[in-house]
Amino acid sequence: MELFFYAVPGVMLVAFAFAAQRLVRRARRISRTWADGLTAEARCLRMYTTTSGGGGDTSVHTTLHHVYEFTTREGRTVRFAEENGPATVLEGDFTTVRYLPEAPERATALPPAPGKLAAGTGCLLAFLGVAAAFCVGFMVLAHTIFAESEGLMP
Repeated sequence: MELFFYAVPGVMLVAFAFAAQRLVRRARRISRTWADGLTAEARCLRMYTTTSGGGGDTSVHTTLHHVYEFTTREGRTVRFAEENGPATVLEGDFTTVRYLPEAPERATALPPAPGKLAAGTGCLLAFLGVAAAFCVGFMVLAHTIFAESEGLMP
């Protein structure tokens, strides 16, 4: 029984650490793409929305998606999808995309916004840190309770 109070928060801590690592890698990749990436002209092939949430008493969240296609400097045609792009880009429009030569399939059509990227990444890292601290606190509290109760148990 005692193991349960250590295993579950321990697994959660591992998941939080993995999420934080992925979040930082994503932010670094996007930042590097904006700073050092090559540019190309891309065409918006498709624009669509997805919704999530139940409606009724709960809010519905709509996400805008774009599918772009561009040709790299080496002549390779690349198609990629991106969420939360500008609503002003419609099907058939041309826009500038940035990509890293080693990973053109991870291109972005979002305009550079390093402050917004840093703020979003920082907020998510803070949330993960608070959740991790809660797990550690829970484990310490569980250890304290189990240590005190051992002398009282027959």
